[in-house]
Parts: sequence; C-alpha cells; structure tokens
Amino acid sequence: MTAVLRDTPSDTSDGIPVSGVAGTTSLPASWPARAGAFGLGVGVLATLVVVAWSAEQRSPLWWVCVVAAGSVLLAVAVNRLLMPVLSGWTLGRAVFGIQVVGRDGAVVGPWRLLLRDVAHLLDTATLFVGWLWPLCDSRGRTFADLLAGTEARRVAVSPARAPRFAGGAMSVAALLAAAAAAVSYVVVYQADLRVAQTREQLAVQGPEIVEGMLSYDPATLQSDFERARGLVTAGYLEQLQAQQQSIGSSGAVLNEYWVANSAVLTAAADRGTMLLALQGQRGAAPDQRFITATVKVDFEKTDRQWRVGALTVLSSPRAEGPRQ
Repeated sequence: MTAVLRDTPSDTSDGIPVSGVAGTTSLPASWPARAGAFGLGVGVLATLVVVAWSAEQRSPLWWVCVVAAGSVLLAVAVNRLLMPVLSGWTLGRAVFGIQVVGRDGAVVGPWRLLLRDVAHLLDTATLFVGWLWPLCDSRGRTFADLLAGTEARRVAVSPARAPRFAGGAMSVAALLAAAAAAVSYVVVYQADLRVAQTREQLAVQGPEIVEGMLSYDPATLQSDFERARGLVTAGYLEQLQAQQQSIGSSGAVLNEYWVANSAVLTAAADRGTMLLALQGQRGAAPDQRFITATVKVDFEKTDRQWRVGALTVLSSPRAEGPRQ
C-alpha cells in the first residue's frame, strides 16, 4: 500500500479555516480591528496635517510640520504599499491580526494596494457610508475593497513582536505629536501676545508720535524739526526732510496738532497701522485757524522704538475759521 503525501498547506489552524496566503483565514476582519489598524497607519500623519493647517502659513512651525508630514507620508506609503508585499504585514494590521488579500486569498501587489487606498476617497465622499459598509457586507468589504477586488481577513497567527514594535512606534509618534502641539501652542500664544502688545503700545504711543512729528513752532523750528526726524524710520526720513525744507522756505507759522480719535487697524510683532482723526490750530492770533485732518499712519519698530514708516493723508487739513 502506497501513501501519497501532499505538499499543500493544511486547511485549518486551531479550527479556523485557512486559505490563500499562509496563515490567512477566510473569515473577514472585524470592523473595530480594521479601524484600529487604519488609525495606527495614518494617525500621526493626520495629527501633523492638522497642526500645519492651524499654524500661520509659511511660518517656521508651518514649514516644520510640512516637512514632517512629508516624511511621515513617505513612511505611511512604504508601510501600506510595500511592507504587505515584502513581509505580508503593515504595522497596524500586524497588531490587530488582519491582512489584505485578493478575493482568492492571493498576495496583493503595491499598485493594487495603491488603487485601494485611492478608492478610499469614495468611502469618504459617500458621507463615510463606504467605511461603514463592512458592517453589513458578508465579506466585510468597503467600497474601496469592492473596486480593488480585495478583502481584509483575519489571520491565525500574527507576528509576536508586532504589539511591542507598534507600541514603541506609537510612543514616538505620540511624543512627536505632543511636541508639535506644544510648539504650536507656544508659537501661537507668543504671536498673539506680541500682537496684543503692539496694539496696546500703539494705542498709547501712536498719537503722541504723530503729534510730535506734525507740530512745530517758528520760535523753536529747528529743534522741532530735529525731534520730528527722530520719530520716523530711515525709509521715511527723506520725504519728511523735503517737507520740512518746503515749510522753512515758505515761512513757517505755528502748527499744532492733537489727536481727537484713533484706532489701531492692523498689528504685528514689529509693525502696525493706525487711523487718526486730528484737530489743531495754525497761525497766531488774530489769524489763527482751527484745522482738522484724517491720516493713516504705518508704524515700524526699530531699535525697540516705534517710528512712523509712512503717513497717508486721507482728509487734507481744513481751516474752519478763527478759533474763538
């Protein structure tokens, strides 16, 4: 009597039917297991994207998050597209004991896995119905699985070190995410604090600076002009000097301004813009005139002092007759 030995793998493992890829059962993976595996795979990337989205565009934090997200995206692509082909696992699926295979249980190549991941957009676009479809599909398939011809199945035995490796990876990821969140908080808080300080400083100092720059007395003309030149930036100095020369050559008269009302329009750490309503008087009695004007002033902080960087007259000075 001759016994014939078959070299095909056993069709059971601890009472669980096995098919296709070695160790893969024909039982569909549970929805919680699939959700957990997916979360492990893309959770860090999602965190970095959210932090980058909330950061000020092109700020240092934004660039750090963009570069980090790009690196993590590459790692996610390797994990989801290449690792299943090379080792049969992704990090998340190894922990939860599931594998993605073809309908016949065969190994799925990277291009097919890429198609499946892209097709997950359909799962999302249908108001997440596609993600919930495994709960009512007998073979536990999402819309992406239906399009790519894949299935997520349970495995009889998963890698022994997978939980430990995943725990270490997620610990590192959690630290990175926490660090990114902390940096985001500090950067945003500091930025908001600097803006608040700018608004407070300009609200107090802005009117005084403009009054000092525009007011002058013929008796102290040169010292008044020198004081005004110290209140502007280097970029505005040439324009101010030209105005002062014109005033001096045409015969200066008393010109005194005070701010009746003001508002800070914009503010940043080292610059800001104000709208100021000015009142004042020009000339001496009995020809003294009451004047009003509205100006927009750009301020810049140089050498720790606020200075006028530009002044735009919105409403030219108007004389309203002798002041009684």
